[in-house]
Amino acid sequence: MSDFEEFFNDLKKLVEKYEQKNTMIKLEFDLENDIIKMFGGKITALAKAQNGLNDVIELAYTTAEHHPYWNLLYQSSEIATTVLEKWKGKLSQEEISEIEWSLQKISQTLEKIKQK
Repeated sequence: MSDFEEFFNDLKKLVEKYEQKNTMIKLEFDLENDIIKMFGGKITALAKAQNGLNDVIELAYTTAEHHPYWNLLYQSSEIATTVLEKWKGKLSQEEISEIEWSLQKISQTLEKIKQK
């Protein structure tokens, strides 16, 4: 058993302890990739989506621009960020224009990928 798996088992015991006190805790995990996510009772689907998108954005910002798929990921994450920020509101004309511009960039990138 790896140190990470041992840590995860200890964490599960701690979570169970607090669940017995009626503390809402949700664990998501991918032990194959050493990933654990923990959410409290106030988490909403929107907050969870925004949190997950932050991981995608980090990859998009740190991936070299010369990678053939970089712009697809970057533009998609920009669109998703705008959409999630306005999930309970209304998109402005400026935001709609930015989304259209990103979609054009995605389309151009797809054409470049098709040509290779």
